[in-house]
Amino acid sequence: MKVYTRTGDKGTTSLVGGTRIAKDDPRLEAYGTVDELNSWLGLLESSQAIPTAAHATLTSAMNRLFDIGSALATEAESSWQPQPFPDEATKELEDAIDLLEEELPRHNKFVLPGGHADSARANIARTVARRAERRIITLASAVDVDAEIVKYVNRLSDYLFVLSRAINHATGTPERFWNE
Repeated sequence: MKVYTRTGDKGTTSLVGGTRIAKDDPRLEAYGTVDELNSWLGLLESSQAIPTAAHATLTSAMNRLFDIGSALATEAESSWQPQPFPDEATKELEDAIDLLEEELPRHNKFVLPGGHADSARANIARTVARRAERRIITLASAVDVDAEIVKYVNRLSDYLFVLSRAINHATGTPERFWNE
């Protein structure tokens, strides 16, 4: 099977269900941003600088993002419908956040992105997660979107922030704070 189909050459693509939509449709913006986020997670997961447990968390998140993308790409009229997004996925992220935070110094300052290169990459992924969340919320104003998806992407951005701090901590890279 060839990778290219030429069916999108005029700026449209098909949803799960067969309806063709413009490639700048809010639905495509939502799941396209989720796809971009997934690519950033793949880059992070390949790092040796991340804590050991983060490899499993990021791999799980990448799989969950594929689930989210397929849910966002599926129209209500499709004969195939995704399973409801599991609320335990968000709880797993919360548990991962709690474990990472146990090792981190506490403070109440705004952290500048950067330090170790993989910490900076985690912050880029965090901002892409926030954008994905915004795109999903925009889509949810027009079509039904599983509320658990929004919660999960929101929590994933929190996880990525804490992961960025954990990378700096684990590599001995000092955090830099806003206006210091």
